[in-house]
Amino acid sequence: MLYCLIVGAGISGSSIANIISSGSTDCKIKVIDEKNAIGGNCFDYLDENNIMIHRYGSHIFHTSDKKVWDFLSQFTSFNTYMHRVYAVIEGNEVPIPFNFDSIRRCFPENLADRIERKLLDRFEYGSKIPIRDFMEQDDEDLRFLAQYVYDNVFVHYTEKQWGKDPSQIDGAVTARVPVYLSRDCRYFQDTYQGIPSEGYTRMIEKMLDRPNIEVKLDTDFKDIENPEEYDHIFYTGPIDELMDYCFGPLPYRSVHFKLETYDREHYQDNAVVNYPNNYDFTRIHEYKYYLNDRSDRTVIAKEYSEDFVIGKNERYYPVPTEESAELYSRYLEAAKRKYPNMHFLGRLGDNKYYDMDKAVARAMEVYKEVFE
Repeated sequence: MLYCLIVGAGISGSSIANIISSGSTDCKIKVIDEKNAIGGNCFDYLDENNIMIHRYGSHIFHTSDKKVWDFLSQFTSFNTYMHRVYAVIEGNEVPIPFNFDSIRRCFPENLADRIERKLLDRFEYGSKIPIRDFMEQDDEDLRFLAQYVYDNVFVHYTEKQWGKDPSQIDGAVTARVPVYLSRDCRYFQDTYQGIPSEGYTRMIEKMLDRPNIEVKLDTDFKDIENPEEYDHIFYTGPIDELMDYCFGPLPYRSVHFKLETYDREHYQDNAVVNYPNNYDFTRIHEYKYYLNDRSDRTVIAKEYSEDFVIGKNERYYPVPTEESAELYSRYLEAAKRKYPNMHFLGRLGDNKYYDMDKAVARAMEVYKEVFE
């Protein structure tokens, strides 16, 4: 009989718990979480207005990995929601990522015609070109386009989101800012997209509903006596906290949401509208779009980014710098020495940004590393 401990009942911990449970009935699995609910940052709930609220910000599932899609489809059906994001730029709502429709909305017709023609002369239709590639062109219009997108879409949003000048952020973040040479206004182009029809919390409940899985909430890893007696521990929490911050805290950004309810059908014309250059919040979420909830009222959330402070708020995004990567490596090496039966995964355990599908794929990968 194998005994496994899973620390964290979010999508990473719940995925690997289910995979282990399905792969071996000769195994007892305990899943713990310091919160009083499962789901981690995917937690959602139906409010008094009959609207499904994503407590920790909008979660839109998308993947082109059929194995991940088929795995999660065991526990939920998905609707056919396809995510679109608009940003308020110079008073206009413009599709993000910046594409041909964005160019038409922002620039005079003759300039838009010229830029579009030059883009198609140099690049393939349907490609996503990082704005830094335009900076390197010898064409004045393309350099103008790159600077416009940088100034109006990226730089101020990044300052609000990360609390830093973009030059202080890992170049991989900048590299993700493209111009999409298309009129496809979807935010994601993945094969599979949607929202779980009964919500993420219900999906994760079903993942954990196995006879050899025990779930214990309001439980911290430090509450576990004799962790060395487990054959395997799968840790999805913050590694610096696990090691009592012996090398100092890893940097994270946090987010808080100001919920507002309105007596109207809709507050805005889209589920998510970004505000890169106006106000202190980064974006507004309107939740009833996701499952097409029927209500005479609507609920929005204004999203504010802030530094993570221990004991005050939640960790959301690891801050991607060379220094934080080096600090994480020190923690990982020390943790493996102290807990040789421990394996790390998830956004906090790996100190890496994961979309939900990548978190599930990572759980599959860790399972193979340990058991196959």
